[in-house]
Amino acid sequence: MRRPEPFEIFQPASLREASALVKDKGQGGRFLAGGTDLVIAVKEKSFSPNYVVDLKRIPGLSGIREESDGSVAIGALTTMREVETSPVVLKKYPFLAQSAAEVGSIQIRNRATIGGNMANATPSADVAPALLVLDATAKIAGLNGERTIELEQFFRGPGQTVMAAEEILTSIIIPPVSPSLVGEYIKFSPREMMDLAYVGVAVALVLNGGQKRCAKARISLCAVSPTPMRARRAEALLENQIMTEELAERAGAEAAAESKPISDVRSSADYRREMVRVNTKRALLNAVAGRAESWMGRRDRRY
Repeated sequence: MRRPEPFEIFQPASLREASALVKDKGQGGRFLAGGTDLVIAVKEKSFSPNYVVDLKRIPGLSGIREESDGSVAIGALTTMREVETSPVVLKKYPFLAQSAAEVGSIQIRNRATIGGNMANATPSADVAPALLVLDATAKIAGLNGERTIELEQFFRGPGQTVMAAEEILTSIIIPPVSPSLVGEYIKFSPREMMDLAYVGVAVALVLNGGQKRCAKARISLCAVSPTPMRARRAEALLENQIMTEELAERAGAEAAAESKPISDVRSSADYRREMVRVNTKRALLNAVAGRAESWMGRRDRRY
């Protein structure tokens, strides 16, 4: 751990003030949300910002709100722990709560924010696949007003998003979902807990009655491409089909073929691709089987 270089810190009271600060100060600054990535970058990765703009004094950026049309808005400064334990999230999309629960320790989840996690655009971000299969959108504010973009279009590459330097991610919007929606998130990492995902797979299915026919299918992957991605060819195999083990196997193989993993010190590309195949199949069958009654039950059927 290194001693950080001195830098200026600002605590604006509005989005416009925060954006104007970055516009005026220029390059070399960073927005601060939960700080779980920024502090590590400063202390352990020799990152030296010229200045930091703390967003936590700006009102309206946290909390989970269900709208009258059934959509849900998650403020950018909402912590991972809040997402993990939210009654609304647990009821409507428990696999999103699962994905938030996979982020580090409880101490980290009490600081890490969903907005910071998305804005950092880490390819292995646990929550991103679950949000992608929910067709979530990102709400962005800047000096020229607000705009909304599909989350799938939000990521541009490792650490890169569509946002300009002075723009701020203010919330994630999840559109209304079918009451028949089921899903699953599986994170694969050898150490299991307190580790980055080697492979992450989220699935969401809308099932037609008791036949397990997939009226709608979504599959998303993380840590196997420069950005979190949808596996659209695998999804197409599932739509209007009755879920079986053979169908799940074919979809897993197709998702593996669509993934674009790299080899690095943590894993080879071939191994990651194989884990996409295995865990996509497993996630699909788990989703159709219904929610595990306990954490241990879920852990057992994950492996």
